[in-house]
Amino acid sequence: MKAPGSFIVPLLPAFLLLLSMPFSDAFAQMVSRELTQKQRELTRLRNEIQSYETKLRESEKRERSTLAYLDNLEKQSNLIRRLIAKLREEEQHITANIQNARRSIGDLEQQLQSLKDHYARYVRSVYKNGRVYDLELLFSSNSINQLSIRIAYLRKFSEQRVKDLNSILAKKTDLERQNEKLQAALAEERRLIKEKTTEEASLKKKASQRQRVLTTIRKDKKLYQQELTRRNQAVRQIEQFIADLIEKERERKEREAAAVRERLTTPLPATPTAPAVTGAFELQRGQLRWPVPSGKIASRFGQQVHPVLKTVTENTGIDITVPPGSDVTAVADGEVSVLSFIPGFGNVLILNHYGGYRTVYAHLAEILVAEAQKVKSGEVIAKSGESIAGSIVHFEIWKEREKQNPELWLARQR
Repeated sequence: MKAPGSFIVPLLPAFLLLLSMPFSDAFAQMVSRELTQKQRELTRLRNEIQSYETKLRESEKRERSTLAYLDNLEKQSNLIRRLIAKLREEEQHITANIQNARRSIGDLEQQLQSLKDHYARYVRSVYKNGRVYDLELLFSSNSINQLSIRIAYLRKFSEQRVKDLNSILAKKTDLERQNEKLQAALAEERRLIKEKTTEEASLKKKASQRQRVLTTIRKDKKLYQQELTRRNQAVRQIEQFIADLIEKERERKEREAAAVRERLTTPLPATPTAPAVTGAFELQRGQLRWPVPSGKIASRFGQQVHPVLKTVTENTGIDITVPPGSDVTAVADGEVSVLSFIPGFGNVLILNHYGGYRTVYAHLAEILVAEAQKVKSGEVIAKSGESIAGSIVHFEIWKEREKQNPELWLARQR
């Protein structure tokens, strides 16, 4: 004969396993550690942004229209963009945690309610039958052995009901605690959204401020001369970047060659390494995609007459006129080698296309990739910005230390 409510017992192990899985204290502690780490990064970015804000305030009166002031505005804007990106990433992370928490709490509530319903049926059965049922069960025993077994069974059954009740109370407390954590996560999500909105408004304000400074600078011929000097310095810095990358590449190849020699003299089987991608870029000469979807060349490669100063200047690449905020794409498959800010060129990105070939992208408003990231041809790597010369993207192609004329490499525009 089956005792009233005895069908509950098999459900408990699976239920307790469910409760121990998704939203345990260990999981909550892991989430807390991640939040703490990311909060430190956000704090660091906020402090850097505030540092530039202090510099801008101190220099605003005496150098509001100088190139240094313009640089500080751009550097601060870069930090604000990074902060916004971090806030978006954090918001997505918290949103995912909230969704998981809601699913876990929903499952827990459902299982808890099921356990309560089963227990309630057991209580009603006991109330209806009372101890009479237990006595009938004992008196109907056919032997002393069966009587002993039923007495032991009823004792354990009663103990299990006490455990069931304690489990209900414990899990109810746990559910309330997890709901409190969920509410805290929701509050943090709302705070992040508010801060992100504030920073986005700040970025727009900085963009307007930078536009006003650019307008002022463009009216000052002396500042054009200063910018030309800075551009020449930027060219030398790009050359140094390229030289450093070539040297690092040489050292890497020497290490790989030494490793191969060592493997050849070692009796252990060598693990084959993937060969470096070479030659693919060179085969695309005259067929490379453009770094921007559309645009007009404002300044060609080589010696050019400066449009304002009327002096002859050397252009190490080409300048392409595009609307501000246009997509800037990789002209070929490659790897991000350098991300930097250079006065005179603004935000700069250098891609390594292997086989000694590299491309340079400058005057960028926003960079969307990270160092060492692999990129595909046509992948958006940045957004175009605005310089003293206008809304342009500066583009260069290098073969080892030799500057190339990009127009000879890019596909002919229709």
